[in-house]
Amino acid sequence: MPHSANNNMTTKILIWMVAGLIVGSLINILAGESGFVQDYLVDGLFHVVGALFINALKMLVVPLVTFSLISGVCGIGDIGTLGRVGVRAFGLFMLTTALAITLAITVAVVVAPGEGFDMRMMGHAGFTPPPAPPLSQVIIDLIPTNPVAAYANGNMLQIIFFTILFAICLLMIGERGRSISEGAEKMNDVMMEVVNLVMHVAPVGVFALMAKTFAQQGLGLILPMISYFGVVALVLLLHMTGTLMLLLKLLGRVSPLMFLRKMRTVQVFAFSTSSSNATIPVTLRAVEKRLGVDNSTASFVVPFGATINMDGTAIMQGVATVFIANVYGIELGIGGYLTVIGMAVLASIGTAGVPGVGLIMLAMVFNQVGLPVEGIGLIMGVDRLLDMMRTAVNVTGDAAVTTIVARAEDELSLGTYYDPAAGHMEEVHLPHEAASEE
Repeated sequence: MPHSANNNMTTKILIWMVAGLIVGSLINILAGESGFVQDYLVDGLFHVVGALFINALKMLVVPLVTFSLISGVCGIGDIGTLGRVGVRAFGLFMLTTALAITLAITVAVVVAPGEGFDMRMMGHAGFTPPPAPPLSQVIIDLIPTNPVAAYANGNMLQIIFFTILFAICLLMIGERGRSISEGAEKMNDVMMEVVNLVMHVAPVGVFALMAKTFAQQGLGLILPMISYFGVVALVLLLHMTGTLMLLLKLLGRVSPLMFLRKMRTVQVFAFSTSSSNATIPVTLRAVEKRLGVDNSTASFVVPFGATINMDGTAIMQGVATVFIANVYGIELGIGGYLTVIGMAVLASIGTAGVPGVGLIMLAMVFNQVGLPVEGIGLIMGVDRLLDMMRTAVNVTGDAAVTTIVARAEDELSLGTYYDPAAGHMEEVHLPHEAASEE
């Protein structure tokens, strides 16, 4: 049955993810110093398989976003509607970021991680933050001077800008552009089929990524930082299952439980890849096929959210600020916390798409409220594992906002949304196999 086929794929990915976590942790504990295991298994087999899987996902991002956006904008057919969708999505992403960091600071102040922390027990390395680009330059860089270079470098904001501009001009020339928009729709269908193919090998890729991460990091690194790690993990969970689901219920008027049920596979992908951009193909497929959002809305909001939605990073930033303030015995006060909230919302726009965005944002905030930037070195040890969790929260926020926007625009199929079997993983048939069945 289709429903069981879809559940089977999700179950496979979850089983292989847990297996990778266990295998990696055992390697870290039992064979941490073994050169053979590290060289040939962790840095060899696991690294190669995991890198191939990540590359396969990244390979899909640019063509899928391009063809999906063109067909989506042409499907809307009204430039005014596109502008309304963009403003609504932007406002919701800013709202979820503000709610995320407010929740993080509130919980962190109550729990007070870092109080009584003995810094002499932590031989942490110093930290030099990467330079943050000025906001003016970020705005200037929205428009690509060379669209080909933007596509080659995978600059998502520039790609989104150029593709939307191109699609709007297709609408403006009318009938002459119809063949191109129809071709984009066909190419989008082809790319969705490529996503299906990649997802069939996903369990192995997820296993390799998890095994390598935990073989290198180990669970032992969490112990000295258990208070900080625990608070960040708790707030991430509260935001994903509480704040976002409340917004989905109130603004989207749909079932949060059905949403979470259909997003499990996407969350596992995001957790294992630690990249919202690499997860775009899987998120797009789930939002369109599983949740029933029309392509015209999903194709714009999902890539946009993957670029500027920083809920998970904002949560880390809020907890880290309270943690470092407690460690160094610095009193921030209400004014300092309000500054952190404002900075998080603004920085989520200003640093979008910049490598190392989480650390840049954190360094900017520390400078603004007078905390020592070198304190970031304390939390870097556990940041890899938290980054995986943050990404799962970010893609959940992307999909939730997309669903809310689609509901407001009447672009959400409730029949598909409430159908547990909708968007199931289909079996892959090669042409000669299909012909032999006829």
